[in-house]
Amino acid sequence: MPRTDFLPNRDSDLAIAVARAMSTLRADPAAYGVTQEDLTPVTAAASKGATSKKNASRRHLEAEFRALVRRIKSHRGYTLEQGDTLGIEGPKHLVDLTAAKPDLTAVDQTAGVVVLRFTKRASDGVNLYSKREADTDWVLLSHVMASPFVDDRPLLRPETPELRRYTAIYLPAQR
Repeated sequence: MPRTDFLPNRDSDLAIAVARAMSTLRADPAAYGVTQEDLTPVTAAASKGATSKKNASRRHLEAEFRALVRRIKSHRGYTLEQGDTLGIEGPKHLVDLTAAKPDLTAVDQTAGVVVLRFTKRASDGVNLYSKREADTDWVLLSHVMASPFVDDRPLLRPETPELRRYTAIYLPAQR
């Protein structure tokens, strides 16, 4: 199953992840195919985290740490176990898209136009279905690869409001 990005989004979590990996790397850098000198740019970038230029500092730290991680992962002796020890293997996608339901919101724009937004997660998109008052079964509207989708079908009876129901099913990612 594919893994997500190994770097956490929250600044405090990133600082912890980098500190954890660097502690392990300082103890035995040769086991990961790097030297103490290779660790210096990441250590320097990590120490700049508490400045007024936080976002630039974070981007710099991420760039230095990703460069170090690429070097470690390209080492011929690298294993997934080492990556898990350093915390540089992203977590596995734990969402079973065959059972999960997309978060779907619909906003009526009047005259039969409805804007539908959904969460894509790790899927390639969603199959969108609709059911109007007169329909006996769900009707496939489209295979949608990106949110939002605009349902601009004309009203069944012009000038008369109608009730539309929507549902969506994830399309599995084709990797």
